[in-house]
Amino acid sequence: MKSDILSAPLPKWAKLPINRCNLPAEIIGSLGFQHDPRPLELDGVKEIHQDLFQKLDLLSNKEDRARQFMDYMSVHFLLEDITRAGATETTKRKKATYLRLLRGWFFDSDGREAAVLKGWVESRFGLSPSYHNARISDKNSAAYIRFMKIRTEGIYSTNALEAQLDLLYSYVQYELALGAQSYTLYRGINRLEEFDILRRDNKEEAVFLFNNLNSFSTERETAAAFGDMILQVKVPKEKIMCCPGLFGNQFASEHEYMVLGGLYRTTMSYM
Repeated sequence: MKSDILSAPLPKWAKLPINRCNLPAEIIGSLGFQHDPRPLELDGVKEIHQDLFQKLDLLSNKEDRARQFMDYMSVHFLLEDITRAGATETTKRKKATYLRLLRGWFFDSDGREAAVLKGWVESRFGLSPSYHNARISDKNSAAYIRFMKIRTEGIYSTNALEAQLDLLYSYVQYELALGAQSYTLYRGINRLEEFDILRRDNKEEAVFLFNNLNSFSTERETAAAFGDMILQVKVPKEKIMCCPGLFGNQFASEHEYMVLGGLYRTTMSYM
């Protein structure tokens, strides 16, 4: 892993010096992590919600586990009773939940909900965004300042929204631990120059620095609907924040994998 970090280091602007995870951003965002990943655990989540994971262990059916998780989220974070959580007529943002954030992401990956999600990734994993309505390559830039403003507006006066995302990620990892170790995913693009390419190995392979949160598909044909060039990436399960089939019928039609960013060795081809 060390040689991969040195051969294509994560740019300074693409990471924070600290995070709330068991590994630093330098490792999480490295090529070495793509090929030799380690479990990622957010600080304190499993300890705080130990009773949830004990209940999940007793359920053999994925649909039952999904219901258990969503019921737990509703009760623990008072999602069905926002007045008990402190909501008033003047704090309507109390209605914001992890499900609304996911819907917002699927609708617009540059919207307010997406800014909250990217901000959460930056806070928890130390991976900074490289795009939100504009390219971001400097934390002193106007683009980053605008991103932070939108993110702050999205998180203001909400009910432990980032803590909801902490538990969401931990639940997704719990489910993925029962399956494949990595996933071959695809993304369709039209303009290669819109992406940060740190190293070009040959005509078909390069090292990409992806945004800190991205959408991918398991199907080339689906990805092709978004661009003629297809990027193929091997993604370790540890860098998947959300994927289809984990919440019953909710989001089943989206077919999107939400993937944490960083450096990825990527194969490029055309349909």
